[in-house]
Amino acid sequence: MSLGLQCSVLPYKSIKILFRLVLSLLLWVTPGLSQKTPPEDSSLPKYELDAELKTKGVIDEVNLLSVGKRKDFTELIIKNGDDKIHVYVCPKPFEDEMSISFNKGDQITVTGSKVKHEGADVILARELVKGEDTLLFRDAKGTPVWDARTGK
Repeated sequence: MSLGLQCSVLPYKSIKILFRLVLSLLLWVTPGLSQKTPPEDSSLPKYELDAELKTKGVIDEVNLLSVGKRKDFTELIIKNGDDKIHVYVCPKPFEDEMSISFNKGDQITVTGSKVKHEGADVILARELVKGEDTLLFRDAKGTPVWDARTGK
């Protein structure tokens, strides 16, 4: 009585090819899995949720600054009465990618975190309202929405 069971053995050559295939896949996939997120630049000011505030004013100056490793960070200096407030917005590539522009005389409202950077008070913008547009630069936890490597 035959049960119809067959025992098949892969030839040595097939096992060798299969082994090479599995090994090459492991070598190809492993580097991608082991890549780490680039470390945060410790010289950048950190967003502090407990220091969040809302302010408004008129843009007096638009500057590009070196902040941490970035050489292209947009800073707005806004006037609110006699006060001048420094607002760090985002990297210029992100601004360009989103087709955002800031001009002297624009009326804006900023929600952000007031922090010390190089001894001065600055606001790290999370949300900015300009006219009818609401622009988001950070999520609700204060994490930037742009890519840290490319600035976009």
